[in-house]
Amino acid sequence: MKKRVLWIIALCATIIVLFVCNIRFSAIYSLPEGFLATQEEIEQSNKSAYFGSFVSANLENLTQSVSTDKHSEGTIVFKLFGFIPIRKINVVCANEEDVYVGGVPIGINISTQGAIVINEKMVETENGLVDTDKNVEFKEGDLITKINGQDVSSLENLTEVIENSEDENFEITYMRKNKEHKAQIKGVKDVNTGKYKLGLWVKDDVTGVGTLTYVNKETHKFGALGHAVTDAENSVSVSEGKVYACKLLGIDKGEKNDPGELRCMFLNSDKVKGELEKNTKYGVFGNLTDLEDLVDENLSLKIGGRLSVNPGKAYIVSSVSGIREEYEIEIIKASYQAKADDKSIVFRVKDKRLLDLTGGIVQGMSGSPIIQNGKLIGAVTHVFTADPTKGYGIYSDWMVANEN
Repeated sequence: MKKRVLWIIALCATIIVLFVCNIRFSAIYSLPEGFLATQEEIEQSNKSAYFGSFVSANLENLTQSVSTDKHSEGTIVFKLFGFIPIRKINVVCANEEDVYVGGVPIGINISTQGAIVINEKMVETENGLVDTDKNVEFKEGDLITKINGQDVSSLENLTEVIENSEDENFEITYMRKNKEHKAQIKGVKDVNTGKYKLGLWVKDDVTGVGTLTYVNKETHKFGALGHAVTDAENSVSVSEGKVYACKLLGIDKGEKNDPGELRCMFLNSDKVKGELEKNTKYGVFGNLTDLEDLVDENLSLKIGGRLSVNPGKAYIVSSVSGIREEYEIEIIKASYQAKADDKSIVFRVKDKRLLDLTGGIVQGMSGSPIIQNGKLIGAVTHVFTADPTKGYGIYSDWMVANEN
């Protein structure tokens, strides 16, 4: 009798373990409210038992959008055995829009909302060169946003605010590592102009190079980089931005603890390819007015959300060889994330051609499209410093969701 009871307990425990192991709780409960998916992906997730053998994802209360440029909304109800609800979540049903695939480097010029500190400097006065009296030491990349409570929108605006002041005391509001700080500076008068100076070198624009990820076929809205443009760890606020075609001059191969880079060149005098409107944690976004040299209009794919991403073979698109090509990678991990992050996917470069050219992932390749099963499912964002053959990527749905 005792053996029979133990046998029944063991059987029940085994059933419970098998049951629990066949429900992917982390996949279910990591999905955030309002995540992006297509009806096809939801149906496919049920066929492949993406959420476990005993769970189905049921799309309900779908509200069709009357506008072609807006997504539909609905509710996914996760049901155990097809009838026991275990979680309900809002979902944005993406339109089956085609996008041109990127993979080429682009030049970016951003006029900032504020003035970025380059360095401190001495001011030439009637008593010689002097330092201004500051209660803090300013660092390269500090972003000045206000002076004496007045907004600073540009370098010209900053100069105007300072030179129109009749008081030598200035309260400076600035951002450092995306946190607001205040400082006090006692200005001194420049011998040449008779106007107050703060003793700071500043600029109001940032330039950089990244890789174009996608361009919407209908609207020509684009996404690139997969992460924010930063200056000394501050995210750069966009007052105005422009996009340029970029010429690849050479490649510094990545090595352990040396990420390497694409050596590219563009000039602000070159023809503008489009306008950059947003700089976010998930990439830069805007509209292109000239697609020449940026996309192959014969190469377009559907956007695939995180439900399309699986460990295994995939490809990144890059033009590091001089032409746009696909290079094989292996997706090692597709993370469950309740909040948007630019390190959603972990992958390893498998393609010997790319390894020979770059050593793996190098700076400037951020934004390179990641393709799996015929869909654009993400973009390259970072390289593993200790191993340039490995990198991170962001889900494409994070990018699309932050496009507007």
